[in-house]
Amino acid sequence: MKFSYNWIKELVPELSAAPKELERLITMKTAESEGLEETGALLAGACLARVVSAEAIEGTHNQTALVETERYGTKTVVCGAPNCRAGLVTVYVPLGRKTINGIESDGMLASGAELGINRDHHGIIEINGASERALAGCAPDTIIEIDNKSLTHRPDLWGHFGMAREAAAVAGGSLQDPCDFTLLPTGPAPVQIAIEDLDLCPRYSALVVENIKIGPSPLWLQYRLESIGLNPISNVVDATNFVMAELAQPMHAFDADKLQGDTIFIRPARDGETLVALDGETYTLNPANLVIADAGGPIALAGVIGGLHSSITESTTRIVLESANFQAANIRKTSTRLKIRTDASMRYEKAQDPINTVRGLARAVALLHDVSPGIRIAGGVVEQKKEIPAPAPITLPMDWLLRKLGCVVTQAEVVRILTALDFSVAETAPGVLSVRVPSWRATKDVSIKEDLVEEVGRMIGYDNIVPAAPLLPVTTPPPSPERLFHRSVRALVAAQGFNEVYNYSFLSEDAVRDFDWTPEQHVRVANPISSEQGLMRLSLLPGIRKNVLDNSKHSDDFRLFEIGREIHKRPEGLPEEITHLAAAVYSRSGDGEAGAPGLFELKRVVECLMPGAELAPAAARPFEHPARAAEVLWRGETLGRLFEFHPAMVEGRCAVLDIDLDAMRRMQPETAKYKPVQRFPSSSFDLSVIIGLREHLGGIEKMLRGFVGGPLESLVFLRQYIGPQIPEGKQSVSFRLTVAAPDRTLSSEEVGTIRARIIDGMQTAGYELRV
Repeated sequence: MKFSYNWIKELVPELSAAPKELERLITMKTAESEGLEETGALLAGACLARVVSAEAIEGTHNQTALVETERYGTKTVVCGAPNCRAGLVTVYVPLGRKTINGIESDGMLASGAELGINRDHHGIIEINGASERALAGCAPDTIIEIDNKSLTHRPDLWGHFGMAREAAAVAGGSLQDPCDFTLLPTGPAPVQIAIEDLDLCPRYSALVVENIKIGPSPLWLQYRLESIGLNPISNVVDATNFVMAELAQPMHAFDADKLQGDTIFIRPARDGETLVALDGETYTLNPANLVIADAGGPIALAGVIGGLHSSITESTTRIVLESANFQAANIRKTSTRLKIRTDASMRYEKAQDPINTVRGLARAVALLHDVSPGIRIAGGVVEQKKEIPAPAPITLPMDWLLRKLGCVVTQAEVVRILTALDFSVAETAPGVLSVRVPSWRATKDVSIKEDLVEEVGRMIGYDNIVPAAPLLPVTTPPPSPERLFHRSVRALVAAQGFNEVYNYSFLSEDAVRDFDWTPEQHVRVANPISSEQGLMRLSLLPGIRKNVLDNSKHSDDFRLFEIGREIHKRPEGLPEEITHLAAAVYSRSGDGEAGAPGLFELKRVVECLMPGAELAPAAARPFEHPARAAEVLWRGETLGRLFEFHPAMVEGRCAVLDIDLDAMRRMQPETAKYKPVQRFPSSSFDLSVIIGLREHLGGIEKMLRGFVGGPLESLVFLRQYIGPQIPEGKQSVSFRLTVAAPDRTLSSEEVGTIRARIIDGMQTAGYELRV
């Protein structure tokens, strides 16, 4: 939000603080400033000038202009503007002498863009009529830029008048009200107002103005708007924007001759109604959107944007000035749903003061008399409003305030501060104040005595309050088992060399269809940030795949993981959120760690997370490799899947693990059981079994464990071999078996008996062993 120092100075004539000092005071006591910006520097020496003659310079697009200036006499200027011609009244800037095209040019003739008055850079300024006041009000200015986030609770500060009130309070001076209510005549108006729901529109005020002549605004008005980032358009539109920038009261002007009927309706839109807005877009509306309508249908989207068909044009001679107040939440929802963000909607959604509507009309009439002399007001102000009772006074005990504030301040100083901020203060008992909140601070801003403590504190200066720890008992909150569990999982996976990633919980429809899912299976976002984030994720896998695709552009091998929540639809109520772990090991060549070793790396992660977990072959889903998909089983339940992405999904090989962490946490043993350290030495031996190329090792491991019996301490897969001495279509897989007894050392005969039992059992089952 940009504020003009000159504008504030006009509203607080006694203001003595320089722009830099005022910015500091505003930052310390009102709202955070983002810096100062100088504008209109060339205006310091600018003056009006009349072009006496203009001669083209051969071979160039420039002309030699002889100009008579108000301040500097006759000057010769080389000018490249296409509209430079004899008799033109424009603006001269003394920039010194410079040789151009062999001719000495003394100064320049300036465009509106060069002077900072408007955005027209196609030619030099043209002034109709040699008015000595044409540049009045155009002077170098300093713009104070305030962070919008620090103004969200202060709708009054979205206009210069509110900021000037703060400037008067923090820097000293008296505030001048620019509104002259004597300009508003009384009497029946030519239009009527009909509000369907006063909760959605607490107040709507309008005024009909005739004998309007549409044209460019005076230079001072263009400059004032341009300096704060508003684009000058025409005198009437600029006047309404000026009121919005000064009083924080958005206004709109309709071409009265384009309206159907004599009644303006403020009502919810009919389902399916459309509006062609000023931006040229056609919007389809529903009853959640409040519209301004005439007998023919919507003419504006209330509080957001006007309609194109009732807009002001060069042929407009009669206008209806609208100054209204709308429910903040409704404006915010409409703006968000239709993705329209305007200066008006930003102010309305902060909860504007309903009293401001008539003030806006009074200020607009004064401006219209200036920018379009000869206007006539047809009738008086017409309005409909909801009677809103004044808020009850707030009782403020001084002893309570001092305790909350944490510093000593006199009652007289508290009264002075609150009065400077336009609060009404009276003492109802010794040491007890009764404070009435002004209407512009009563719109969801100041309502309780704690708010008044903040007002006093910020005006004293928080830097003058000595920090002190609160004298309250502080207890450590109980630990969150879920958070501790997720932290342990995160640490374990990271220790295996995986890097953690964080993805949004939103997906695009294309990403969903890549996994052969349908958008209907997902929870749809009502107001997505973008078209790429319209669905809530049903799985972490689309995000992991995108991470893999993005990172594969820069690295050939990597491993990553994410812990996040899946969002699943429910027939009724809120969606169900399930926490999952998704991990991936990628290799571009397919020969690296993400080939078969990649699957084994993730199998090792499974075993670390869930000791004793098993893998069972499973039918591949459309996005999984047809021959490399398994379910993760633990304690009789299926907790996830281990698979490779289908080659169509990822270039290279990418092994993926997907685990339901909520189910895993639920199945964790409540208490760990003590297992004594092995006191006696163990014995190990290796066995190699000849199996088919597609036979799963899990079944072989189960058979080996079954033949060993009780004394098995561990069984570890060692290697796989395919080659000479192995029959065609077969492979040799080797395991290391470690056996031990808890109460003694096994003899060599006992170990030999176990080994022989395994060999006999495997041979009986039809397997050949290499021993």
